Amino acid sequence: MASEAGLKLKVLFIGNSFTARNNLPELVAQLAVARGHQFQHQLIQAGGASLRMHWNKGEAQKAIEQSAWDYVVLQEQSTLPVKNALRFHENVRLFDQAIKAAGAKTALYLTWARQNAPETQAALTDAYISIGEALGAKIIPAGIAWQNFIGQHAAPLLHDKDMSHPTLAGSYLAACLFFAALFGESPAGVVSDLKGLSQADAALLQKTAWTTIKPVRRAKTNRDEGR
Repeated sequence: MASEAGLKLKVLFIGNSFTARNNLPELVAQLAVARGHQFQHQLIQAGGASLRMHWNKGEAQKAIEQSAWDYVVLQEQSTLPVKNALRFHENVRLFDQAIKAAGAKTALYLTWARQNAPETQAALTDAYISIGEALGAKIIPAGIAWQNFIGQHAAPLLHDKDMSHPTLAGSYLAACLFFAALFGESPAGVVSDLKGLSQADAALLQKTAWTTIKPVRRAKTNRDEGR
């Protein structure tokens, strides 16, 4: 839990439009500030980019090395973990070595299935969780939260018209997951002043994020205690 003075986190995001759309890092920062925390962030992204593309370009490694990050968030190209989980795992391992060498922790942004292919969520989830557990990385289970929400609610819509990218509500749900996972507390009750997202919808998304993250946090605690 946070102290009265709040927590301070410095986070680097590496990904593509799934992270950049609706400025996800800033949505996390707004949640953090509302709870008295500080959230400094930087985003390195390119449309449709895979982690291997970022690795080959070299900009991401320089950013990892040049600043003292608490976490580095990795977001893979959205369908690669389904099509080639081994390649995805190789990409994560490359970055994980550099992240740990720089004294930071790896966080994996577990994304969602396309609206017209919901059956792929199981493969996405398995690909992220398996490599996350192998490396001791923190999992941000946004895709699981999306699956839970869509199974219970018709609105607000999480997928944009292209059936792939997030609406503001979809990004906000992901931001709530990041807040819950990184700061260890529920986002429930945070007042949203975002245009296009009602307070009622925000409250529903906040609740979904926390009910999704609690089992993940509990399982990790149990594993840690068993070591």
